[in-house]
Amino acid sequence: MRLPNAGGRTWLKVLGAVVGLVLSVLLLSTAFFKWNLHGAGDLLIPRFPLRKFVQDLPGHLVWLVPFLLLQASLVPLRAVQWQATLRKPIPFRDRYHLVGIGVFVHNALPGKLGEVTRAFLLARTQNVPFIRGLGSVGVCKLMEFACLMMLVALSFLGPFGTTMAHFRGEMKVAVSLCIGLVALVVLLAHWAAPLGRWLHKRHSLPRVESFLSHVGEGLGTARSFKGMAKVFFFSIFPVSASALAYGLALHGIGIPGGLFAGAVVLGAISLGQALPGVPAGMGIYYFVTSWAARSLGASAEAAAAFATLTHLGTVLSQVSLGALSVHHSKLRIRDLRKGGRLANAAAHHVAHEAVEPAPP
Repeated sequence: MRLPNAGGRTWLKVLGAVVGLVLSVLLLSTAFFKWNLHGAGDLLIPRFPLRKFVQDLPGHLVWLVPFLLLQASLVPLRAVQWQATLRKPIPFRDRYHLVGIGVFVHNALPGKLGEVTRAFLLARTQNVPFIRGLGSVGVCKLMEFACLMMLVALSFLGPFGTTMAHFRGEMKVAVSLCIGLVALVVLLAHWAAPLGRWLHKRHSLPRVESFLSHVGEGLGTARSFKGMAKVFFFSIFPVSASALAYGLALHGIGIPGGLFAGAVVLGAISLGQALPGVPAGMGIYYFVTSWAARSLGASAEAAAAFATLTHLGTVLSQVSLGALSVHHSKLRIRDLRKGGRLANAAAHHVAHEAVEPAPP
């Protein structure tokens, strides 16, 4: 018997969730165990005594507290940064709560749809078309990525110059990706709206015409060097705060000069979790952070503590602030949990905007 479409989608979601959970557990386990795939002996070999690991965790509070505060500062810093890409002035308080809700969704709910949620709620509350809002968020994230690549490049000049040589290949790939994304955004910012107007004159493809016009408006900041420089400047603060947080954590687990390497770990995390909707985000985080810490000279136990406590610290600080914003906005958690509903609502906004006349 053939399953109906709704039933088929349900089974696909369940299968995706199971696959994501298994993959996440496998990746997470690499921070604590070595996998013995040669067939002789135990399949899982502990990297260190787990009981001692748990007993030693309270000793890391000395760096965990400033880590929490620096990660919490990302919400107001990103609220300030966001206005640089918005054509319409939005009160700081509103931007703060929208960013807070976004980080709550990103860290507490599956799917990593925090940025989509931010743009969606901007459209609902500030009458800014969804595509334009999403474009403004995209420019913010792109400039943060560019700023992060600059900090990673500078870290090669620090005390880890020799160690950082091991990451030279990955660095070239990341920089190339960054340059390519910046070039793509600049091209879209310059040519999306003119292409939309050209389609309008030909009275063809009205949906594509309106979509391109909204994209051009959303990426409008990228049309000028001054606009991009302004966003880049405001991106320095959230990126530096987060890089400093991870640098303090590396220093706290006993890596000399670890303050200079925080940007490297942050860059690895950003690349590992770049795609929204990937169902193994937590496992990727533990795999990347523990591997990076070991590569920088940390013991296996210290690397696992670094991965565990930075994950818990990030989630605790940002989810706490985000939950306050969710409460202030009178949103229901069960509505935010419905990722499918959010996606459908966003798609409805896109479809609605696609039939609106293009802006002059």
